[in-house]
Amino acid sequence: MSDPNTTLLTLIKLNHLAGGLFLITAFGLVAMRQVLASLNLFILQSILLAASAFLVGYQYSTVHLYTVALITLGIKSLLIPWLLYRTVGEEIYTRREIIQVLNIPMSLLISAGLAIFAFLLSSHLLSAPGQPFVKFNLPIGIAGLLLGAYAVVVRREAVPQVIGILSMENGAFFSGVAIASDLPLIAELAAAFDVLIIAFVMGLLTRRIYQRVGTTAVGQMTSLKEE
Repeated sequence: MSDPNTTLLTLIKLNHLAGGLFLITAFGLVAMRQVLASLNLFILQSILLAASAFLVGYQYSTVHLYTVALITLGIKSLLIPWLLYRTVGEEIYTRREIIQVLNIPMSLLISAGLAIFAFLLSSHLLSAPGQPFVKFNLPIGIAGLLLGAYAVVVRREAVPQVIGILSMENGAFFSGVAIASDLPLIAELAAAFDVLIIAFVMGLLTRRIYQRVGTTAVGQMTSLKEE
């Protein structure tokens, strides 16, 4: 029989690895210049989120987190990227660079500041001693949420903004799987399908905008006037 302390330590280390890579993907979404590469990073981020949910679920022996992991893999890693690719159209993903307000070095510097702020904020939220998964997942999740929001603000293309919104939801869930490990299954299913519907609708809107206007650059749409 394996030592419970050894098993817990292994799970914590694996969760730290998944969380570290999750944070790197959040930085990558800010720094990435290509739409398709951003979508691939979102897929990897969703896989890491599922891995963390599985590890926390294994530690607490809760079927809810196993379900979260499976839903995340199925919807966020497969179905949503497929929907975005099919509804938006291949021509948008072949563009070389994403239009953005600030350059990459400045964006990464601001992102580093947001990540530090997330860790400082989580330290105040966790004033009392907590579980090791909560103490790690909470700051990583808040950082992922803030970096996703920054990606939405700094980008001037509709598809990367959609990916940024989905990344924000990933950040919130990364914290949630550790904080509310016994979340009712109906709430998990509702949240997953809400995200799926949002991605589908926003993909269709982006496709229609591209067909009518010829661009998905948000900044250029402000100059459009009704005929």
